[in-house]
Amino acid sequence: MQLKDFYTVNDLSVNDAATTAKITINKEHAIFKGHFPGNPVTPGVCMMQIIKELTEQVVGKKLFMQSSSNIKFMAIINPEKTPNLEIQLDISETETGYKVKNTTRFEDTVALKLSSNFIEKQ
Repeated sequence: MQLKDFYTVNDLSVNDAATTAKITINKEHAIFKGHFPGNPVTPGVCMMQIIKELTEQVVGKKLFMQSSSNIKFMAIINPEKTPNLEIQLDISETETGYKVKNTTRFEDTVALKLSSNFIEKQ
């Protein structure tokens, strides 16, 4: 896990290609001291890393993000106000690896949507 102590997986449900993870962001993590003091914002790159790590857990392989598209950060994830996230992953195997479509939300708010292609890490 690259993001040590950054988040906790509370539930991981896999149903065919559809995966739902419920996680809690650690509002005390050191990253929020610099991003940003007094007004913490979860970095987008950290959200992308969480998606990669969850996908690795589901497929049981170490992966490398080859490409991403349609990345839409739609709401700020403030770990003090909305630390609990639901992450939906639609994972499909391709000839070269895996394609993942993601929707991340807190409460009724969609915070992130993206599509990524992963290849197995050599």
